[in-house]
This record gives sequence, structure tokens and C-alpha cells, in this order.
Amino acid sequence: MWLFGYGSLIWRPDLEFEDSKVGYIKGHVRRFWQSSTDHRGTEEAPGRVVTLIPYDEFSQRFTHEDMHSSEQDDITWGVAYKIPESKVAETKAYLDHREKNGYETHFLDVFQPGTDIPVVEKAIVYIGSTNNSEFAGPAPLDLIAQQIYASHGPSGANRDYLLNLAHALRTVAPTGTDRHLFELELKVKGLMLQEAGSKEAFDLMLSKIIIQSHPVPVTPVPVTPV
Repeated sequence: MWLFGYGSLIWRPDLEFEDSKVGYIKGHVRRFWQSSTDHRGTEEAPGRVVTLIPYDEFSQRFTHEDMHSSEQDDITWGVAYKIPESKVAETKAYLDHREKNGYETHFLDVFQPGTDIPVVEKAIVYIGSTNNSEFAGPAPLDLIAQQIYASHGPSGANRDYLLNLAHALRTVAPTGTDRHLFELELKVKGLMLQEAGSKEAFDLMLSKIIIQSHPVPVTPVPVTPV
């Protein structure tokens, strides 16, 4: 079984795997449009985490509310993990629980630059569709940044999730494009700098967040626009 991670599974897989490949899926857009009341927020104060929007649906319904267009709009970078056969049932049960807050399993091919042949066929991908009960949808980016900055849940601060994801994505796909993610990162860092009161305190705060991530043992893939 292959599993594709595009959110916290990139930097904190917390599962046993025997191989991993950096790559991308086609036809989807990654956005912080899924509420999190079980990991990065609470029922009273939900956080926001990523989900995938089919590109056709995104272009028909949401482009007037989202200005983050790019030449890579319909691809989403992440990491695919090969789960040992002996661990498939255990891993699937763990993931179903981990992703229970509105996510469903889909099966998508994983690609790398320079070829139209998938490097992984029909990897499992957990997606919170736009009709799931926890779908938060688009909002002004400043408001999303403030929500992420302020929210905490059983798995930690929402800001840590965002910053570790941005850091991990730059590590595994250093020239990949995700303007939505990286602009949110800048806005949340600006809020953190105001909180810290000095550049030195901010750098220390940021280093503690990034240290919490668990780098994935994969080789970065050079990215060219596709």
C-alpha cells in the first residue's frame, strides 16, 4: 500500500514505511480550508488545516475568492510512503482515526517532473471534500492567518502545523510553488514577530517550532514548472 501525504504527513508521518518518494498529484489545489477541532483546534475555537480541492471545482466555484494562481495550480507536492504489507491493516486503522475529522480516502497517481508515467499508482490520499461537515471554505487570508495564529488543540499549536508544513515543503520540493501556503506563512510570522517583540526572540521562537518537525528521509526532487 502506498500513502500520499500533503499536510502533516510530510513532516510527521508517525508510521512505519519501507520506501518514500517525493512527488505530486495532479488536478487538485491545497488550501487551509478544513476546520480542525480534534488536532489543531477545539470545538469552541477551531483551527485550520489543509485539504485538497479538485481543480475543476476550484476554478468554477472559488477563483473569485482566491487570488493565488500560478503555473502549478493543478499540482500538489508531497511525499508518498510505501507501507509494509504486514503493517497495512494497522496503518489504515491508525490513519482512519488520525484523519477522522471530515476526511475520506481517495486513490490518486503520484508523479515526478519529466514524465507522464506515475511513479506510484493509486496511492491512498485522505481528502476533506467541500461537502464534508468540517469544510470551512475560503476566507480573507488575514482572517485565516489570525485563526491559525491563535488556535491550539490536542496536537499542538495551529501555527506549528503551518510553519512545519512550509518548511518541509521547501525541503522536499525546493522550487515547488504554493503561494497560498507561503503567503499564510508570512502573515503568521508577522503576527509572531509582533508577539515576540524583537527579532532575536522571534528567531528563537521559530527555531523551537521547526525543531519539533520530523524530517522525512527522502531525497529532494528538483522541480521545474509543469
